[in-house]
Amino acid sequence: MKTLFIEDNIKYIGSQLAPHWIYKNFNIMGNAIVAFIGECEVDLSHMVDIEDVINDEPIYSKLMLSFIEENFNSSLVEMVYKQRLLVTITKELIERKNPSVKIIRNGDDLYIGEKKLSVSIATKSITSSLIHFGLNIDADGAPVNAADLIKDAKIHNIKEFALEIMKTYSEEVSDINNAACKVRGVI
Repeated sequence: MKTLFIEDNIKYIGSQLAPHWIYKNFNIMGNAIVAFIGECEVDLSHMVDIEDVINDEPIYSKLMLSFIEENFNSSLVEMVYKQRLLVTITKELIERKNPSVKIIRNGDDLYIGEKKLSVSIATKSITSSLIHFGLNIDADGAPVNAADLIKDAKIHNIKEFALEIMKTYSEEVSDINNAACKVRGVI
């Protein structure tokens, strides 16, 4: 899986969760995960999570670390598994870097105490499956009780953190694929 940390500030509005967005904008063809920093403001017209639309819950973060993955050979259910793997890797990494910070994972969401640290969704396009995973860097103005990476999780080098998440995730996905290839079938 290809990875890229995008240096440019990008406002995540939901339209980036689209087939070939990574390829068209960064010339990375195939299975890939990218990370970038920017404001996050997803209004209901760009929401993929129907539950959030029904509950009238738009997403906002003054500054967010966003990950977008596109995969061309995974079903939606497989992408949900990968989404949970990405979230779990992030939880483990925060706790390893700062043992005093207790992260709670509830499905595809991360919390510090009662404060929500992340947003995440997996979806399917006509050609691929996609994930958006976002972590608040600055939670001021969020529409929910929100935690952030700097004040609450004590993560200060966001780029380094993002690179470590993508490296660990990419290696884990590769290891899973290798594990599936090394066994013989049984009858």
